[in-house]
Amino acid sequence: MHLKKLLFTLLIPVIFIQTGCSQEKALPYGDNPAAGKYYNVRGIKLYAETYGSGKPLLLIHGNGGSINSFANNIPYFARKYKVIAVDSRAHGKSTDTRDSLSFEQMADDFAGLLDVMHIDSAYVIGWSDGGINALELAMRHPQKVIKLASTGANLWPDSTGIIPQYWKDEQKQFEKDKNTVWKTAKEKNDWKIFMLDWLQPNIKLTELKKIQCPSLIIGGDHDLIPIPHTVQIYQGIPKAYLWIVPNSGHPTLIEHKDEFNKLVDNFFEQPFNKR
Repeated sequence: MHLKKLLFTLLIPVIFIQTGCSQEKALPYGDNPAAGKYYNVRGIKLYAETYGSGKPLLLIHGNGGSINSFANNIPYFARKYKVIAVDSRAHGKSTDTRDSLSFEQMADDFAGLLDVMHIDSAYVIGWSDGGINALELAMRHPQKVIKLASTGANLWPDSTGIIPQYWKDEQKQFEKDKNTVWKTAKEKNDWKIFMLDWLQPNIKLTELKKIQCPSLIIGGDHDLIPIPHTVQIYQGIPKAYLWIVPNSGHPTLIEHKDEFNKLVDNFFEQPFNKR
């Protein structure tokens, strides 16, 4: 495999100087009235919390997650960025009464949120479905993304884009529940969120050429996303780096939070070196 930019893993000891950090009181991320606000975006109410000041940084969580997914990352990045952590449509505190979801729809939501907040462009970190959303945002609204870091993203829903055992588990869940008549709003919403990953995304490798911003593509060496698939994403983006995180599963930003925070921050700070 052609892994030209797999240099981050090797350069970490050289790039970073360990600095002391003060003990910080944990905040109720995702349920913090002091930092949170609802924004009217494209006919729905998106809930977002803002921390820190500086260059804007948008955080996008994964399927079934919320702002709290970034509890290990917000304190670090809020020291130098204006961190905008958002509950995706139909997740957390954000509303959505429609019958289905799409990644294109959600990417347009995030662009709309930045517009409502009067932010021309932002750095973006996305995890899992949020990593897919980061890619979609950069494809559909390239002017909105300065640089992106996408971890645990896939381009299509099958056993080449997701490890076979997990895909089989998804199949079993679908067959079990496909004829269920959901009674409560929560049940309907949970099924809608499940179906998002069952049917999507459907991104062609050739579409990745639309991403013109420098992009850091990340995956764990024991991720739910097969390494060859993550490599394909990296290879399809013109200005991309690749980081396969050793001894990591799908939640790279949790299992290796300190390393993740520092490396992504360094990527955002450094100029892009052409392949």
